[in-house]
Amino acid sequence: MSDVEKMTKIRKKINALNDSDAKSVLMLTATNLYRVSGGDGSFTSEECIEELTRLYNSIPEPQGDFEKNTHYKTIHIVFGDSTAGSVRIVLKEMGWQDEEKVIAFSDVFSIGPVWQLHEKGLSNRYEWLENHINMDDEMLDSYQDNFKHTVSEINAIPSDTPIIIWSGENAHEQTALRYVLYLLKEKTNDIFVMDTTTNYKNQFGVPETEFFPLHTGEISPDKLTLIYEKDRKHNSLTHTDRNKFQQEWVQLSSKQEVLRIWKDKKIESVEESYYDDLIIDTARKIHIENNNEFIKSARLIGEVMGRLNQYVGDPFFEYRLRHLLMNGMFEIEGVPKARYYSVKLR
Repeated sequence: MSDVEKMTKIRKKINALNDSDAKSVLMLTATNLYRVSGGDGSFTSEECIEELTRLYNSIPEPQGDFEKNTHYKTIHIVFGDSTAGSVRIVLKEMGWQDEEKVIAFSDVFSIGPVWQLHEKGLSNRYEWLENHINMDDEMLDSYQDNFKHTVSEINAIPSDTPIIIWSGENAHEQTALRYVLYLLKEKTNDIFVMDTTTNYKNQFGVPETEFFPLHTGEISPDKLTLIYEKDRKHNSLTHTDRNKFQQEWVQLSSKQEVLRIWKDKKIESVEESYYDDLIIDTARKIHIENNNEFIKSARLIGEVMGRLNQYVGDPFFEYRLRHLLMNGMFEIEGVPKARYYSVKLR
């Protein structure tokens, strides 16, 4: 095959992706590039190339005009674009990509309001994100439509199709898990929860001192494949289990807080200023190292996140840093909107 033919094939595969799949591919690509640029040697260039090759091979060939499969043997529900991309790789490598479908929420549920999200709270959540979180304009413009589309996909799942929900030990996925189980409360499907981070720890014997994934999107597809092969046949949730999760969602969705953490195996709603002191303390420590010079905002946010065992996401910390800037805690060099700025404690 000539280079031109190869590029034509690549272009056709990419153009055939829907918005959700394209986001998954982009997120997983960026995640792998971020991991290999870490510089600590834990993820090599060779491993990165291997992962990206697997990702490309997992992209389905463009379909013709014939009707696609609409009745799958299993439905997977995941939270986050990187997780969606990884689970699709898992299914591709197991030869089940045409039999098992992935439905993904492109969102981070540990931040932003979830008040009445199952009824009328989506516009409230959208407005908060629009006013506080630096998001790509195109992504923001399509946010509500994409969210509603995902909910519609969940509502359309046939009652005889088993559902697997992938969720780790973090406020993001645990909040989303309860939300989805509430959406499914009238359905009689068998529902299984794939506890990814706990299975990762138990299956691979990870010492407490070593890297431990905070959420499913941080687990490589090869590890997820092993987790899925071993745990996919565990018992489905009982009626009691489902009712417990649904009631916990009702409680969560009655709260106004915009930040949630995972503590003592429970979701805890906290004030949005919860991590402000940590941001300030981390800045002080960096100032000691660099003679009180300005600090790149990305470095400060990265070091704050490195000190956490929570999955919150850098956009929230960038929002809180801007809030501290506006309240006079920091001086600034650069333009906050673009994130290309530096800060220094006053």
